[in-house]
Amino acid sequence: MTSIFAYSLKQRRLMMTLPAALLLLSGCAVGPDFTRPAAPAVNGYTQEPLATKTVSAPVAGGEAQYFASAEHIPQQWWTLFQSPALNKLIEQALKNNPNLQQAEAALRVAQETVYAQQGAYYPSVSANFTPTRQKEALNSVSSSAASGASLFNLHTAQLNVSYTADVFGNNRRQVENLQAQADSQRFLREAAYLTLTSNVVTAAVQEASLRAQISATNAMIKIEQEQLDLFQRQFELGAVAQANVVAQVATLAQTKAMLPPLQKQLAQQRDLLAALVGGFPGDPMPETFELSMLQLPRKLPVSLPSQLVQQRPDVRSAEEQLHAASALVGVAQSNMLPQFTLSASGGSMSTQISQLFSPGNSFWTLVGGITQPLFDGGTLLHKKRAAEAAYDEAAAQYRSTVISAFQNVADTLQALQFDADGLQTALIAERAAAESLAIARRQVELGDIGYVTLLAAEQSYQLSVLTLVQAQANRYADTAALFQAMGGGWWNQADNVAR
Repeated sequence: MTSIFAYSLKQRRLMMTLPAALLLLSGCAVGPDFTRPAAPAVNGYTQEPLATKTVSAPVAGGEAQYFASAEHIPQQWWTLFQSPALNKLIEQALKNNPNLQQAEAALRVAQETVYAQQGAYYPSVSANFTPTRQKEALNSVSSSAASGASLFNLHTAQLNVSYTADVFGNNRRQVENLQAQADSQRFLREAAYLTLTSNVVTAAVQEASLRAQISATNAMIKIEQEQLDLFQRQFELGAVAQANVVAQVATLAQTKAMLPPLQKQLAQQRDLLAALVGGFPGDPMPETFELSMLQLPRKLPVSLPSQLVQQRPDVRSAEEQLHAASALVGVAQSNMLPQFTLSASGGSMSTQISQLFSPGNSFWTLVGGITQPLFDGGTLLHKKRAAEAAYDEAAAQYRSTVISAFQNVADTLQALQFDADGLQTALIAERAAAESLAIARRQVELGDIGYVTLLAAEQSYQLSVLTLVQAQANRYADTAALFQAMGGGWWNQADNVAR
C-alpha cells in the first residue's frame, strides 16, 4: 500500500526545513530574565546580641538551652523531644491529614499544567477519515466524481500538522510562569508539612500543660479540703469562729470552680489532636501527654540570616510568585510582536475505498503565516503595563514575607530567653509560696495568725503553681516555634523517614 502522502523528495525536504528554520529563530525570549533576590544585608536577628545560652532551673523543662549558629536542622526535628507517643502521632498526621493531602494534590495539578503547556513546543498532528455519500443535481455543469455519476461515495483520509514557532519566547515564558507557580506550590506543600508537624507538637504541649494545671488544681483542692476539715473540728471545739469555716468553704468552692474550664480546654485539645491526625473526635486516640514525657532540646540551631531566605518555605513560595510575575511580563511583551505559524495537510480522496491510496488520488497543502498586531485599542499595551504592575506587587509581597520571617525568628529567640528567665523566677516563687503556705497552716493550727493570712497564702501558692506549669509549657512550645521559624529542615531529605 502506498503512503497517503504523495510529496516529492524536494517537497518533503521543504516541509522539514521550514520548521527547523523557525526553531533556529526561536533563540531569544523577550522580557526580563528572572534573578533571585539577594538575601538581606543583616548580621543578626535582634538589635542587641543574644546570649549564647539561656539560664537554667532545677525543674522539668528547666534545662539550659544553647544557641548553635548554622547548626544542622533535622527534617524530623520533633524527634528531639524524645517522645515515642509524639513521634507516632505525627506519623499518623503525615499519613492522614487532609490539608497535607490537599497540598500534595495541588502540587500535582500545577506540575501537570506545566507539562500541558510544554506540549506547545511541538507540532500538533491530527488525522481524520471522512466517508460521505453525495448526490448532486442532475442539471449540474459537471459531477465531482470522475465517473460523472450524480450519486456517489467519497472517502477522504487526511493528516493535518500545525506548528507555531516560538520565535520571541511567548511559550517559553508561559512555561516559565507555570513552572514557577508549580515551584511555589511545592514550597506551599512544604509549608503545610511544617505547619502540620508544628501544630501537632504545640497541641501535645498544650495538652500536657492542661493536665499539669488540672493536677495542680486537684492538689490545691486537697489542701483546702484538709484545711476545711481542720476548721470544722476547731469550730466544734469553739477554737475558731463560724465565719472562718464559711470562708474556707467559699475558698474551696472557688478552687473547684477552676476545674471545669481546664477540663473543657483539655477535651477541646484532644479533639484538635484527633483532627490533626485526620480523625474524628469520637475516634480512639490512646496517646496522652504529660510534661514529664517530653525532653527539652538542649541545642537549638540558629541559621545565619543569609540562609533563612533559602530555608523558609513561605519565603521561597513568595520568591517563586515573583518569578511567575516576571515571566508574565515577557508573555505580555511577546504578544505585541509578530506570530509565526506553519501548517500542512495531506491525504487521499477516492470514490472507492479500495483505491483510496492509489496514485493520483493524493493532495497536500502547505501554509505559512505571519501575524503582526497593528491596532487593538491599546489592549496589549495596557496588558503589558498590568503585568509590570503585578511584578511590582509580587516584589513588595516578597519583601513583606522576608521581613515577617525575620521578625518571627527574632520574636522566638527572645521568647526562649525570656521563657527561661520566667521559669527560673516562677520556680523560686512557687517554692517560696509553698513554704509560706506550710508555715501559715502550722500557725493557724496553733492559733498564732488569723484566717485572712492563711487565705492569702493559699491564693499565692495556687497562683504560683499554675504560673510555674505555664512557664514550663512555654519553653517546650517556643522551642517548637523556633524550629518552625527556621524552616523545619525540609531541605534535609536524607533525614526523611516518616514521609
